[in-house]
Amino acid sequence: MRMASIQLKVVEESKDKALEHASQMIRQCRGADLILLPELWNIGFMSFDCYRKEAETQEGPTLTLLRTLAKELSCHLHTGSFVEQRGDRLYNSSFLLDPRGEILGSYQKIHLFTYQSQEAEILTPGTSITVIPTEFGNFGLATCYDLRFPEFFRKMLDQGAEFFLISSAWPYPRLEHWLLLNRIRALENLSCLISSNCVGINRGTQFVGHSQVVDPMGQIIAGSNDEECVVWAEVNRDIVLRARVEFPALKDRVFKT
Repeated sequence: MRMASIQLKVVEESKDKALEHASQMIRQCRGADLILLPELWNIGFMSFDCYRKEAETQEGPTLTLLRTLAKELSCHLHTGSFVEQRGDRLYNSSFLLDPRGEILGSYQKIHLFTYQSQEAEILTPGTSITVIPTEFGNFGLATCYDLRFPEFFRKMLDQGAEFFLISSAWPYPRLEHWLLLNRIRALENLSCLISSNCVGINRGTQFVGHSQVVDPMGQIIAGSNDEECVVWAEVNRDIVLRARVEFPALKDRVFKT
């Protein structure tokens, strides 16, 4: 599986310009089997004043555009997340699209960030994890702050996850936390982790970037700095299956969910 994690800068001028910029970056990833985007990239995570007015349904401009691009590039596309409106509630939602632009599944962020953040005041937390089977393996979806909760990843593991796809808007100064947690979540679950993090400045907050592809033994296959870029890597399900056979720690678990 040839994958491309787009480390996207936040465009604060307008959502239209953010969508245009993302389209350009996505089209640079032609030939990828899987493309990932970061968290709330279309308005910026710190733009709390925009959450309500910029919320979209699944028929809104963001998901509509990404479905078109997934079909155009004939690839699986992890949409990153956007503020989704469902009835009178708002969620931090991400979607996985197939090469026809169809929705394979979605995830509503469960762990909403409360530290110096209004996310939990405005949004409703999701209630269920999401693991999606594909031709490349089983993809578990997570968003940013979820990384701090190991039990969340164990639940995905127990539902068959082999890859973790992480969309994020992780800021400075907690770079070391980000680097550490990416590797730990992969290693402790003997799974491959692919993350896409924002870069640039949003409402005065700078994001750390450093999107990564981590193998099941916690080794970084590919990574980046804190500038806008695309992180490319070749990964496949065999490295997960082989790691779990060669180092069968998961079979030795005593406490299981």
